[in-house]
Amino acid sequence: MGTKFPGKLYPLLLLLPTFVVIALFIYYPMYQTINMSLYKSLFMGLRQIYVGIENYIELFSSTAYRQSLVRSFTFAGCVVALSMTISFLMAILANQKVRFGRLYRTALIWPYALSPAVAGSIFLFIFNPSVGVLNYLLQTTFGIRPDWISNSTLAFTMVVIAAVWKQLGYNIVFFLAALQNVPGDIVEAADIDGANAIQRYWKVIIPLLSPTSFFLLTMNLIYAFFDTFGLVDVMTRGGPVDATNTLIYNLYRDAFQYSRTGFAAAQSIMLFGIVTIVMIVQLRLGNRTVYYQND
Repeated sequence: MGTKFPGKLYPLLLLLPTFVVIALFIYYPMYQTINMSLYKSLFMGLRQIYVGIENYIELFSSTAYRQSLVRSFTFAGCVVALSMTISFLMAILANQKVRFGRLYRTALIWPYALSPAVAGSIFLFIFNPSVGVLNYLLQTTFGIRPDWISNSTLAFTMVVIAAVWKQLGYNIVFFLAALQNVPGDIVEAADIDGANAIQRYWKVIIPLLSPTSFFLLTMNLIYAFFDTFGLVDVMTRGGPVDATNTLIYNLYRDAFQYSRTGFAAAQSIMLFGIVTIVMIVQLRLGNRTVYYQND
């Protein structure tokens, strides 16, 4: 029997604290951002004048913003593809029954515990052209010392590698849990039918992991678009020549360095809309290939 409440308003009263928190920390800031995007800042933000949709028109006509948009999608695609592929392979290795297996799994998960700023500092030291560990090894082995900071392509690659490494632990946790919950009898049946290791993973295990993979695809996209700000800020500050200036970092620079709060607010709304559209498309297409096991 279901629980009976002593009145129709009683359930709403219980939910009132949740409604208040959501209104204060989600809907009110969203309203303020939309309202701010209709104004332009003057005199270092000391004065605001109403300009309507002028900020949005400037966004659509800005070549720099369009380049940042393309760069962000390229960055997100690289980070998502690499982090999910590498973490899945590492989860397969971590799922093997070996001595000190728990210690290895803990070590694999450890990078996710670091903040983006700390992770960025670590990789900035590794890739430092003068005193970096990587360039020392490259100089010793191949006689080359790439300039990871000043070269646009190398700087972009450096940030992608750092972002992938930072996200590996998160992905491994879910892939490892999903692998450990794959029914053994199904895998054994495929083995009896003559499937080799690659065929068992491709035809049996990966389809069974589709709910986890779909969830991680969503979370990794959100991470690539929003949570990599700390890495970019510490490692390159959007440079060189805007090579790593993603949408989220471009928004930060306009808001806090150039005091263009209205223009930054318009970028925030645009970024929210872009990610929302990407998520909707992903949900529409992804659910067609997701397999949910029936009990």
